[in-house]
Amino acid sequence: MKQINVLLVEDNPGDTELTRQSLAASKLSINLVALDDGEKALKYLRKEPPYQKTERPDLVLLDLNLPKLSGGEVLREIKTDRALKSLPVVVLTSSEEETEVSKCYAEGANCYIVKPVDFNSFMNIVSLIENFWFSVVKLGADSRGRQKGKTIGKDKQS
Repeated sequence: MKQINVLLVEDNPGDTELTRQSLAASKLSINLVALDDGEKALKYLRKEPPYQKTERPDLVLLDLNLPKLSGGEVLREIKTDRALKSLPVVVLTSSEEETEVSKCYAEGANCYIVKPVDFNSFMNIVSLIENFWFSVVKLGADSRGRQKGKTIGKDKQS
């Protein structure tokens, strides 16, 4: 079974841990890297120091409310960068603002999901994201992981 690489860009440690727990329960081999600000996310994706040896993620889970560089700015940078624009980006945020939803889709988000507030609903949403993106959707060649083995752990890069 091939390893699936997921980049979570989330500054809330509680939401990061819930996502980590939900993906750890998966039958798939998922490597989750969690970064807590938009600046780190772009450095990671562009393989800038200290992230030169990172794997390209198969999916980006992106919060909008981030320090240093907002999720909207990260999304805009991803979708205007020739090397990154094919990456699927799921906006996973607390904002239900219709203008925010429309703006994210206009800037290239592949999906916009409002984070539920309770534990079970949050875990269910992450499971649905996983099932849809890795069991239903066919991802392109530049979105494929190359390693084997299940790794759900702390980000060793930051």
